[in-house]
Amino acid sequence: MKDRYDMLNQGTHPLAGASMTGADILVQVLADEGVDTIFGYSGGAILPIYDAVFRFNEEHQSQMPLIVPANEQGAGFMAAGFARASGRVGVALVTSGPGATNMVTPVRDSMADSVPIVVICGQVPTTAIGTDAFQEAPVPTIMGAVAKHVFLITDPTKLEATVRTAFEIARTGRPGPVVLDVPKDVQNWKGVFHGSGRLPIPGYRQRMNRLEASKLPEAACADFFTALSAAKRPLIYAGGGVVNASASHALREFAKEFQIPVVTTLMGIGVVDTTSPLAMRMLGMHGAAFANYAVDDCDFLMTLGARFDDRVAGNPQRFAGNAKFIAHFDIDASEINKVKRVDWSHVGLMTDALQALLEYGRREGFSREWSEWLRHCEELRLTYAMNYDRASETIQPYYVIEEINRLTRGEAIISTGVGQHQMWAAQYFDFRSPRLWLSSGSMGTMGFGLPAAIGAQFAQRNRLVIDIDGDGSIRMNIGEMETVTTYDLPVKVVLLNNCGDGMVKQWQKLFHKGRLSGSDKSLHTKDFVKAAQADGFKYAVRLDKKADVARVVEEFINFKGAAFLEVMIDQDAGVYPMVGPGQPYEDMITGDHIPSRSKVPVKAPNPSEMF
Repeated sequence: MKDRYDMLNQGTHPLAGASMTGADILVQVLADEGVDTIFGYSGGAILPIYDAVFRFNEEHQSQMPLIVPANEQGAGFMAAGFARASGRVGVALVTSGPGATNMVTPVRDSMADSVPIVVICGQVPTTAIGTDAFQEAPVPTIMGAVAKHVFLITDPTKLEATVRTAFEIARTGRPGPVVLDVPKDVQNWKGVFHGSGRLPIPGYRQRMNRLEASKLPEAACADFFTALSAAKRPLIYAGGGVVNASASHALREFAKEFQIPVVTTLMGIGVVDTTSPLAMRMLGMHGAAFANYAVDDCDFLMTLGARFDDRVAGNPQRFAGNAKFIAHFDIDASEINKVKRVDWSHVGLMTDALQALLEYGRREGFSREWSEWLRHCEELRLTYAMNYDRASETIQPYYVIEEINRLTRGEAIISTGVGQHQMWAAQYFDFRSPRLWLSSGSMGTMGFGLPAAIGAQFAQRNRLVIDIDGDGSIRMNIGEMETVTTYDLPVKVVLLNNCGDGMVKQWQKLFHKGRLSGSDKSLHTKDFVKAAQADGFKYAVRLDKKADVARVVEEFINFKGAAFLEVMIDQDAGVYPMVGPGQPYEDMITGDHIPSRSKVPVKAPNPSEMF
């Protein structure tokens, strides 16, 4: 897809030839890239760009509003939430020193989950770099280890091309975060705005050109279908790469055409409608038991945009142990055979590859009878369905989510923090489309949920956005509660309060003889409802009676505007199923309310594999 500056016709931009400051040039490029929301926190080293944003919005009636969080980390996660919910590049704008270092976690989080953001950091003047000047930090050194790419701009004549190139790198190939470190003197420099041009990065563009040119040849299609024709129990294993590639429609069409069930990773949730008869939901450490058993039972595994990570293939040798053929599609060649050896692979654009296979299969009249396998998958779903103690007198978190899901019907954007509440949301919510599920996957960053929900609400202003959070996770960025009301956002926040770090407590109970070292917060005195009210939430309610759940959840969801609901849940509620670190699916712990093929004793994991 062409960028806006290309559409303006290279070399004939309306402002081409105009004299501008570096700050004004940067802001104009943001506008040309289609940026309509910036998340950031100001400071001395970034003030020229902040002033340029102010003047731009004054002239253009706020086409690029600047959203100010409580903390720079919040800005980073807002940009990431914006990107995850929209598929567009999110933008964060922060100052130097601590402003930049507070962005390290969001940048690493975005890199780990392949999220396209551009982070613009102020920097001390070029002549002061390396002198330990006030609020100086070695951004290229720090960010270079966690970002897709970092640019330190010391030549102001290259500023315009560098900013455009940053967006190109962030959104193309395997998406990721790009960081721009912009010294203050470069921001204040005056020069000519050209209206076009990017940096010469021939190696990167050659790789991108190879990806775009990498088409599935007839012979590869033939080999794929030869293997598929021999299968009796085929299964698709889809990850976040399908979401990033906007290949959900192609995947759904392929799965429906050939009647192949689909399991997804945590990051792949929504690539197939979870209410579809072909959907086997999430697999992995806390995946549905029926999803994991389907993986164990399949004899053909088609892997799409997934990487066999440790939360899915804890024991790679025994993962999909009955599969006689494993195919792997990815945009990143380094993922092929990195964790598990496969029999067939293709590196290229996901949608193109799926369409090529679909067309080949139709052209060749490919058809197989897999009704027995489909019946088996349906029996797995029924026999090993998600379940919990429905008769309990305490409020069960699963019940709360089921009630919210009943009202939202798989159409809401669900953002989460990290912990038990994250897994319960993944397990019990429905998702009819991709980009409705926002969660920190690979990094597992507590504090992600609330700012990501804010970013998502700016990206999808007419969508219902709900943050499902925990009492430990929300504390990390609770300052962003005020951001919700400051910008009059209708974000809904559900706090599942179990008075502690629930996932840590669960592991301590299973593997450390119940010693709750540092994880029990039952003596903490935080009143979350009063905190929400202090931050301007007109609806702030604590729910502590099971009989009130249905009524209160409905009034919460239907409330016009921002709403906060604290639910005092069963402190002993656990996340099940659970596959211990390094264990195969056959050793899955299903708890007291989900059947298991064989009840397995809890095994203490190797300490090196604990998290």
